[in-house]
Amino acid sequence: MDSILSILREYGMLLLVGQYPNGPLGGLAITLVLSVLGLALAFPLGVALALARMSGFAWLRFPAAAVVYVVRGVPLLMFIFWVYFFVPVLTGRTVSGFTTMVITLVIYQAAYLAEIVRAGIEGLPRGQTEAARAMGLNYRQTMTKVVLPQALYNMVPALVSQFVSTIKETSLGYVISVNEVTFAANQINSSLMTQPFQVYFVLAAIYFCLCFSLTRLARWLEHRIAMRREGGFGGAVLANASPATPTTSSPIVPKQAA
Repeated sequence: MDSILSILREYGMLLLVGQYPNGPLGGLAITLVLSVLGLALAFPLGVALALARMSGFAWLRFPAAAVVYVVRGVPLLMFIFWVYFFVPVLTGRTVSGFTTMVITLVIYQAAYLAEIVRAGIEGLPRGQTEAARAMGLNYRQTMTKVVLPQALYNMVPALVSQFVSTIKETSLGYVISVNEVTFAANQINSSLMTQPFQVYFVLAAIYFCLCFSLTRLARWLEHRIAMRREGGFGGAVLANASPATPTTSSPIVPKQAA
């Protein structure tokens, strides 16, 4: 226990922010930056892939499905190597490990987000789309004003869970020397040489605290959304049922014959 506390006192800032402000930003800060950038940039691509997969046009549906299946079927580490060696050939210039990791996460997460978005859209009642089209809205207006807002609200817990997965996936960036928290822990272990268990225990504790907190947030959001669904559904049922339900205060009196 004393050795773990000693590591935290001596190398805590290296694990959190790397060598900043005397050097480049690193550690947990870069891990979070990579996760946020990867998920934020992948989200529009994931929505586009999901809509393409649900399209009635085969020339959109089949290529989108192929991209999703191929990306999801390749290990992330292999995908990192592909991007790391292919992007410099494609662009003709050297690309940093950070940029390589961002590109990898954007493409990789887009395939997973596409399935989350597709499930969120298909989980809505079909009456939502039919009512929107009956009001004269076209396909684009139906998706942007009716379907996607509701689907995205229902997908918030899944998006938080995907953010947790992205945080853990950034740990593979150390193989291309991305200065994230796992790379910082490797530097500490190389410096100490005699305390690998303590160093990686601290690293595991950091990941656990961060991911467990976000997982609890996802469960809380899921609970709140479920409660709002039940409340809205109950209110809708009462609103629809009340006009058609006869009451005892206004009985129907048959008209007497003259």
